[in-house]
Amino acid sequence: MTNKKKPLLSVRDLSVSLAISRGGGIPILESVSFDVAEGDVLGIVGESGCGKSLTALSILRLLPKSAVVTSGQILFQGSDLLHKSESEMRATRGNDIAMIFQEPMTSLNPVLTVGEQILEAIIYHERTTRLAARKRAIETLDIVGIPSPDRRIDDYPHQMSGGMRQRVMIAMALATNPKLLIADEPTTALDVTVQAQILELLRKLRADLGMSVIIITHDLGVISDFADRVMVMYSGRVVEESTTRDLFDRPLHPYTEGLMRSIPHIDEDVARLHTIEGIVPSLGEWPQGCRFHPRCPYSTAACKGAVPELVGYAPDHSVACVRYEPSKQPRSQLASR
Repeated sequence: MTNKKKPLLSVRDLSVSLAISRGGGIPILESVSFDVAEGDVLGIVGESGCGKSLTALSILRLLPKSAVVTSGQILFQGSDLLHKSESEMRATRGNDIAMIFQEPMTSLNPVLTVGEQILEAIIYHERTTRLAARKRAIETLDIVGIPSPDRRIDDYPHQMSGGMRQRVMIAMALATNPKLLIADEPTTALDVTVQAQILELLRKLRADLGMSVIIITHDLGVISDFADRVMVMYSGRVVEESTTRDLFDRPLHPYTEGLMRSIPHIDEDVARLHTIEGIVPSLGEWPQGCRFHPRCPYSTAACKGAVPELVGYAPDHSVACVRYEPSKQPRSQLASR
């Protein structure tokens, strides 16, 4: 996972468990590690239940009470967020690190105007007057493409379309100029045209503001168009991590390969799209060894042993699969690396 740029965020061996009793818990994230460089976009992909959103919530320490970080580090600008007090984290959330949550209709407060919700963050973090905060909120709504922002700032969420509510969520996240923006499924439930508008907006804001972005999605089309690097997750673990171009040119893990084959292509005439057989295992029901082996077309007896570690297979490309472990490769292949 080499990256020449200075990392803004470094997550190291992050593990999270769901507490079920005083005596133990169910692992839900295991040994998750990745970097986000300054100004870069990291895409996190995988099916529902793979741990994508949980990883994001761990960064902001917004995990549900039943979930506990059991090990690891979350280094933001060199400081471990796991060691910060709750008051220090409140100062970090929304100020240095902001998040766009999945569903704006449930994330926005229905009894407050959108302006009130944006003003709250500005006043809290910047200790400014209400008048100055309102002016800043109108400017931010204008930046994200809300028409007549000086009027729409007094609208309630139900008075806006899904695309406009998503823009409001982006405006709330950007109101305090964060260094890192986490976008959790920012285009879910939006039609194709609005999806394209939201992605173009995020791309422009990233270029204009120079902020880093983590985008969480199951849509590989979004990733290919927006991310610099990609991290593929399955059952609470990272199974592959690479530059976007290299991942699409040469997917290594069978799960990544299956995701790629599931993408419809406009120039292909197929009666049925490719699917990955089976389903993501439920929490606490992960199989022994590689967690993907029950669904993997290349599964062997070796896959049912120890869980494969994420290892560097090529420059800037890591994979967790026994087929790419040094001990499993022919000498000729190792010599060519």
